[in-house]
Amino acid sequence: MIALDHWRQTGSTYQFGDMSIFTRTGGNPQGPALVLIHGFPTSSWDWCKIWPLLEEHYALYALDMIGFGDSAKPRDFSYRIHDQATLVEQWLEEMGLTEYHILAHDYGDTVAQELMARDLERQSGALQDNSPLRIASVCLLNGGLFPETHQPVLIQKLLLSPVGFLIARLTSKQKLATNMANIFGPDTPPSEDEVEAFWELITSNDGVGVMHKVIHYMPQRKQYRERWVGALLDATVPVKLINGPLDPISGEHMTERYRQLVLNPDITLLAGIGHYPQVEAPQAMVDSYLAFRANAGATLSSSLTN
Repeated sequence: MIALDHWRQTGSTYQFGDMSIFTRTGGNPQGPALVLIHGFPTSSWDWCKIWPLLEEHYALYALDMIGFGDSAKPRDFSYRIHDQATLVEQWLEEMGLTEYHILAHDYGDTVAQELMARDLERQSGALQDNSPLRIASVCLLNGGLFPETHQPVLIQKLLLSPVGFLIARLTSKQKLATNMANIFGPDTPPSEDEVEAFWELITSNDGVGVMHKVIHYMPQRKQYRERWVGALLDATVPVKLINGPLDPISGEHMTERYRQLVLNPDITLLAGIGHYPQVEAPQAMVDSYLAFRANAGATLSSSLTN
């Protein structure tokens, strides 16, 4: 695990328009590029436990999206998933990437789905933006992949309400701890230090002042369901789902929908785990991910030689 202070000290800043974005890179520079996309309401520090387990294998890239962690949290921003995907792509292009793999969680799953949709459009010629970026594989952790199965908790519903700005201001570290305990597995709750770090990152740059704006990714999922679910169903690259089935938001019930819709689904359920597999069971999550990448590589090699 990487302590928050060290995570911050070893990060960098990327300028996206007039917004300052926290970024972090590391790992094996000779390895394939793996982009880690975090969820709501936390930040790239969500990957602090698995980063040391992955850095031998991959060149790692992570950032705090707009409105999250130590990045800018403007009050006059629309907080569209589209803009978060554009941020990711522009940063990766500036870093000189062409092919990259995705590991995403929660809100980051939706950003990944938009990136997948763009990748398909580039393959078909529908999107001719001269971007060199191509996705090589996608691994998704617990997230609202299908709006019809997403079960928001009470705080999320309240943030979406007309009094959402007041609810955000009334949020406290203790309420965060309670909400986190409710979505983690019963035997893998976040520690007091983890809650403290989550809260510090949420409140950085007055983050509570924009939580009611950021939460509008949920209606966007309904608005763009055809595009984002379609990108998942039409994927031409290997896709993996690693799920904590005890998650009340997007656990086993979401996995069942995934099985119904996705052809030949590749799924790993982590028994006893809730909404944050990478925090609750980092070794098991990474073992599953490495197996996925090994299998995907073996399948590709076989197809090239046959």
